[in-house]
Amino acid sequence: MSYHLIIGDKLYSSWSLRGALALELAGAPYEETLIKLNQPDTRARLLAYSATGKVPLLKTEHGIIADSLAIAEYLNEQHPEAQLWPADITARAQARSACAQMHSGFFALRGAMPFDLSRDEALESVALDVQVDIDRIVALWAECRLAAKDSGSFLFGKPSLVDAFFAPVAVRLRTYRVEVPAEAAAYIETIYNWPAFQAWQKAGLAEREG
Repeated sequence: MSYHLIIGDKLYSSWSLRGALALELAGAPYEETLIKLNQPDTRARLLAYSATGKVPLLKTEHGIIADSLAIAEYLNEQHPEAQLWPADITARAQARSACAQMHSGFFALRGAMPFDLSRDEALESVALDVQVDIDRIVALWAECRLAAKDSGSFLFGKPSLVDAFFAPVAVRLRTYRVEVPAEAAAYIETIYNWPAFQAWQKAGLAEREG
């Protein structure tokens, strides 16, 4: 099976990171095309692949899959051997719930703390709605850990799609120097030690240097 992933800048595109991590979890080889965002020709280049004009996009034998959550579920169906969701039904339900909450929420945090792998500076002040989002994320991670049935330092023990979805959040909390409880800090460290994330991070930082 052949895949072609269309992404934005690795330095700045958090949703592209989710799609790439999902593919890495699936163990599926894929071709990658990077389209630089916020350029005069960005939209035209993206529309050549999909009417959404957004990244990530996954070209498959079944057509173009748009949106990182749809990509994740498609890969789960195509690669059941990879066990992209937790095996336990209760843990799996919680993992899907956490991904959905991330996918459709936390707008205050996203707006105030744009994704930038190269950043290393705290906000001058944290607005109340941003702090509410941070507190909810920390609580959500703790809920995931409580529901986990497998041992390991990822949210449900072994790396899964839920970690792909929260990796960009871990980056935001690290790069904006947000103080979090020890358990959340340990999870952020787990993401930063994840080889699949490290490869993306290295490539993203190289974009800035280039």
